[in-house]
Amino acid sequence: MTPPVRVSPNVVAALRDGRAVVALESSVFAQGLPQPENREAARRMVAAVHARGAVPAITGVVRGVPTVGIEDEDLERFLARDGVRKISARELALVAVTRGDGATTVAASLVLAHAAGIAVFATGGIGGVHRVAPDLPEAESAVRDESADLDELSRTPMVVVCAGAKTILDLPATMERLESLGIAVVGYHTNELPGFLTRGTGISLAWRLDSVAEIAAAWRMQGSLGRTQSIVVVQPPPVERALPREMVDAAVNRALEAAARANVHGAALTPWLLSKVEQETGGASLAANVALLESNAALAAEIAMEVGKPVEIGRARA
Repeated sequence: MTPPVRVSPNVVAALRDGRAVVALESSVFAQGLPQPENREAARRMVAAVHARGAVPAITGVVRGVPTVGIEDEDLERFLARDGVRKISARELALVAVTRGDGATTVAASLVLAHAAGIAVFATGGIGGVHRVAPDLPEAESAVRDESADLDELSRTPMVVVCAGAKTILDLPATMERLESLGIAVVGYHTNELPGFLTRGTGISLAWRLDSVAEIAAAWRMQGSLGRTQSIVVVQPPPVERALPREMVDAAVNRALEAAARANVHGAALTPWLLSKVEQETGGASLAANVALLESNAALAAEIAMEVGKPVEIGRARA
């Protein structure tokens, strides 16, 4: 039987030789960022992974083939957004059988990366529980959209490096769902949940680890206990690009009101809101987004390098 996931030769070689590999999503390039910034973000993320000794592996469905390690002309087509659909985990098989191109979200990327045997994944911000526009009646906000990322994080063992959940989301509600699903959220050099574009949210984290060695050790221990959930590692965006919370909150509220008026929902909502926030912040959110993507890719590569090291038995810290 033909393997369901095609893995590029350089990623196959890296996994075979025990070298570190970092999975990257493709939806952030095909839908999440405008052109030409999407190309710059891809270049910087790939370079950040390479610079730390690891191998980058962009995931997606390429002409009907689930792929780990999109490169060359296929990657160019995704960056050009030439007929490439945004897909979550539930749509992987559908895009495959219809021989389409699919840019994978966090959820779909986790499925493909795990199938290929990759342990570490980097993104900008995970999905979560959506906010509602401030002027909507309470009755209309009783049932809210929730990203498929959360369920996939609860059943796919992976180290996921991000800058928290996207700012457009309800962050307290998202943290509650992560806790309910048994997904550990660990702050890297932070005691506070980052707000994707902002360095803080006022939401305290139960766990903080200040070394990649500790993160890798926690990952190995979780695996030895048979846990199936991901570990979500959050770090703030680079200080020189992070935005003030007040600016971001005001921009998000205006974007939500505009989305409600335009009746934008479903898979189209997140990229639409991010685009509106970019407009509301005069482009500052876009610069922050690209910077945090690069920073997260770098941290993920450092973690992947540590995950691949042999475990030293008998050493415990009091």
